[in-house]
Amino acid sequence: MVTINAIRKPIETELEEFDAFVRRNFSADEGLVAEMLEYVLSSRGKGIRPIVVMLSAAMNSDRDGRFGKRSYLAAMLVEMIHVASLIHDDVIDESDMRRGRASVNARWQSSNAVVIGDYILARNMDIGLSSGQYDIVSHVIKSIATLCEGELIQNDHATKLDTSRDTYFDIIHKKTASLLGVSASVGALSVGAAHDRIAAMRKFGEAVGMAFQIRDDILDYTCSAATGKPSNNDLRERKITLPLIEVLERVGEGRRREIIDALGRCSHDEASIEFITRAVGEYDGIALAQQTMKSYLQMALAVLYEYPDSPYREALMNLCAYVAERER
Repeated sequence: MVTINAIRKPIETELEEFDAFVRRNFSADEGLVAEMLEYVLSSRGKGIRPIVVMLSAAMNSDRDGRFGKRSYLAAMLVEMIHVASLIHDDVIDESDMRRGRASVNARWQSSNAVVIGDYILARNMDIGLSSGQYDIVSHVIKSIATLCEGELIQNDHATKLDTSRDTYFDIIHKKTASLLGVSASVGALSVGAAHDRIAAMRKFGEAVGMAFQIRDDILDYTCSAATGKPSNNDLRERKITLPLIEVLERVGEGRRREIIDALGRCSHDEASIEFITRAVGEYDGIALAQQTMKSYLQMALAVLYEYPDSPYREALMNLCAYVAERER
């Protein structure tokens, strides 16, 4: 199985420099802000978005894979937008845990979590504008509004229990794929790639992002090695994702109504969760969702095949394999 370390390998040194770059820019002298920033930066996760920025920059560079501070800035802008969005997501979802640790809102209360998320976004844009790299800032900044729009659409349809296939794809494009698309395209932009290459990398990143989120939604129905049970968090939050959409499109109206009624009870009724998970298994919802995920990864690979072979192209191809295989 492909690992994140294998994907990181061609840019390992640059990623270490990037981490130092982020810490220099996101630090405070003392007090609560300093404590919260340190906590947030120490749990940033796998860093897939900056990895994509830098691999894209290296693959599109005309200097044998080398890139400079513009690429570090681009990677920081997308990564810190992502970090702030996760803090806000945990507040909205009232989540107590994030990557095996207490979430920011659980540790410092939701009011402080919202403010530190806003602080990170404001500081991020201030750094970007102060750098004078206006093309990079302009390229990235639109993704903030897109993320917010996706969250609002998702919340609205979760309340109404009426998420359709088209709505689902719109939501995951806005909430996940758009920022990965920007990550890939801004990497190319940061090294002066031609417009068609920038557009191609956006297509690559968005396809990977769509597949990434579909895999996430599949995993929510899949038994974990740790517990032997699926997490079913999406059902508890009344979210209709692709495995369930595949079922709803194939059953009769009576069965569909039963499933929707059960979904409305999932926040407090384990029997309703079990009823829906059985239906997803019975109608091959996971297998059908996997087919769609693989089709997006084929789109992403088609973009990479337009590039000559290099360690950076191989790493991005490995990223596609990682998305398909990952267990969490």
